[in-house]
Amino acid sequence: MNNSKMSSAKRSAAKQALNYVSNNMIVGLGTGSTAKIFVELLAQKVLKQKMLIKTVATSSETYTQAKKLGLPLIELDDCSYLDIVVDGADEIGPDLSLIKGGGGALLQEKIVASSSKKVIIIADQKKLVMSLGLFPLPVEIVKFGYSKTLNQIMVLLKGLGYSDLNFSWRMDKGNFFITDENHYILDLSLEKISDPVQLEKEINCLVGVVDSGLFVNTADLALVGSEDGSVEVIDKVVSSERI
Repeated sequence: MNNSKMSSAKRSAAKQALNYVSNNMIVGLGTGSTAKIFVELLAQKVLKQKMLIKTVATSSETYTQAKKLGLPLIELDDCSYLDIVVDGADEIGPDLSLIKGGGGALLQEKIVASSSKKVIIIADQKKLVMSLGLFPLPVEIVKFGYSKTLNQIMVLLKGLGYSDLNFSWRMDKGNFFITDENHYILDLSLEKISDPVQLEKEINCLVGVVDSGLFVNTADLALVGSEDGSVEVIDKVVSSERI
């Protein structure tokens, strides 16, 4: 899938997600290339239909975009819950298990998702995988003692049978990439994650780890766009239909 076709597939998925947004909703806005398209389309719909909604951004990048487009923004702490959050994913595995965090906002994305009644993932078909892990797994880590935390992670992974693994620190113009919450991100190349539930639980228990990019039992629905403009709807029980 070339870039133009991939962009078309992402746009198809983002456009379909608009159908789940209605008046008086509080909508969570995801981070990343596909989520960015959704924010743009949502702003157009709100303006055209004079909709009354409120939005919560999952990153400073998304906040800046939404504000520029005129979407009404509130802080997560100013609402009891969100009606819906629409976000992207780096990989979508069976049972809608996900790897997220390629955009560097995994912590905020997970907090917003956990505060929402419904989580919808939008992506192009390339993001569908039989097993998670080919895309590097992001892990958000406290700056203090980061090398010690890395050592703990390596010991854990080897104990879980991940013998052939590589890692890299997320960088930005030659320096450590810094998240909105002032943390580092470690990207783990695991090739195949055999048990996402176990790995999410165990890696998140390590001192120094803030959270991982594994989103298990989080998504309710995935809208997966194809280059021909069709969208596959995959629900939590892994039934699907094309529209």
